[in-house]
Amino acid sequence: MSEKISPRNRFIQTILRIDKEMTWYFDSHIHLSDPAYVSDMEFILKEMEYLQIKACCVSMDVENSLQTLKLAKDSNLVLPFIGIHPECANDNLENMITLIEDNHTHLSGIGEIGLDPTYVNNPDDAKRQRHVFETLLSYGEKFNKPVSIHSRKSLDDVFEIMTSYSTKHALLHWFDGSKKQLRKAMDMGFFVSYGPVLVYANDKQTLVSLTDESKILVETDGPVKFSRCFEMKSGQITFIPSVIFCASKILGKTFDEMAFSLEKNTNSFLGI
Repeated sequence: MSEKISPRNRFIQTILRIDKEMTWYFDSHIHLSDPAYVSDMEFILKEMEYLQIKACCVSMDVENSLQTLKLAKDSNLVLPFIGIHPECANDNLENMITLIEDNHTHLSGIGEIGLDPTYVNNPDDAKRQRHVFETLLSYGEKFNKPVSIHSRKSLDDVFEIMTSYSTKHALLHWFDGSKKQLRKAMDMGFFVSYGPVLVYANDKQTLVSLTDESKILVETDGPVKFSRCFEMKSGQITFIPSVIFCASKILGKTFDEMAFSLEKNTNSFLGI
């Protein structure tokens, strides 16, 4: 004869099952190791735990990458990406290579890396930026790590460079290209991410509707500041549910369906 389960214990079992199956939210691109967050980090990590949010924490340079690694060591909710941002292309590339080689088993990915003519003042700057990008791509390829790519005003150049690499898990963060470039990104198998501007930017809403649903990720790119309904506040990881909600409305899904899809997509990007 089977043992009877009391209503109280049945309730507890149900809660435990729900908690075990709860969907995780992901911020696919945030600079959590930025100095802007230092004073609030303890609170931010508690928010992440409470809301079930994990963060792909990207880095700017060698020093910032060290902070990212420390943060990831302190919390398993922080997924460390290290690299050299195109703004910091003059940083010590050899030191970054050493850092990647010494820590590759602990890394979730390489980033933020890429191209951006905004930070180019002469031909040598452009060459250096491209060299850094290509070198770090090669290390992503070597260690089979996903890469988080900055491609502002440089998408076509990024596409051209990426044809030489077998990196299968590449994210074009904060996608801001044309419909034609979006189709190219989908053809090349890239992931693309959309941020809090999705709440109010019609052009981004259109792009989301045209994106392969299996390639959509969401991000904040914090501590970038946002206008309009965000009142120029720095991006916070707690904005992620709002971005998910907007994406769900655009794609005609429930919030839970969208969150589940994004969790699956992010795990695919991370190679999990």
